[in-house]
Amino acid sequence: MAGLEYEIGELLRQKGLTLGVVESATGGLLSHLITSVPGSSDYYKGSVTSYANETKINVIGVKAATVEKYGAVSPQVAEEMAVGGRKLLGVDICLADTGIAGPGGGTPGKAVGLFYIGMANSDGVFTHKHEFRGSREENKHSAAEAALGWLREYLLGGT
Repeated sequence: MAGLEYEIGELLRQKGLTLGVVESATGGLLSHLITSVPGSSDYYKGSVTSYANETKINVIGVKAATVEKYGAVSPQVAEEMAVGGRKLLGVDICLADTGIAGPGGGTPGKAVGLFYIGMANSDGVFTHKHEFRGSREENKHSAAEAALGWLREYLLGGT
C-alpha cells in the first residue's frame, strides 16, 4: 500500500483540497500513513484519536444519544465522527473510523473485525461497512487501507 498515500496526496494537491482524520479503532495508524508522505502538511491538517466514547462526545461532537442508541461501532457514530471532525479541523474532507479490532470486544451482533468508515465532504456524509477476519494488527491495517482506498476512489470521481 506504499503508493496509495502518495497518490492520494497528489490528488489532494491537484484539487486544492484539505484532509483531516478522526480515528478510533485504527488508533492513529491512518494518520501515520498519510503523514508518511513528505510535504503532506500541504493538504493534511490533523487528526483526533477519539478512542473513548467521552472523547467522541466531548471533543468531536458525537451525540451521546447516538452512542447510547446504536453503540460506538455503528454507521451513525462513524458519520457523526466524520461531520464533527470536518468542522473541528476545518477541512474539505474528513475520514473517520470506528470498529472492533480484536481479539476481544466482539458481541453476537457485532463481531471482531467489524469497522465502519465515515467520510464527510462537500457532497455530504457517507459510510462504508467492512468485516475483516485478521489479527488485531491486520484488522487495523485493513481498515486504514480501506479508508485510503475509498478516499482515492472519491478523489477520482467515485462515491
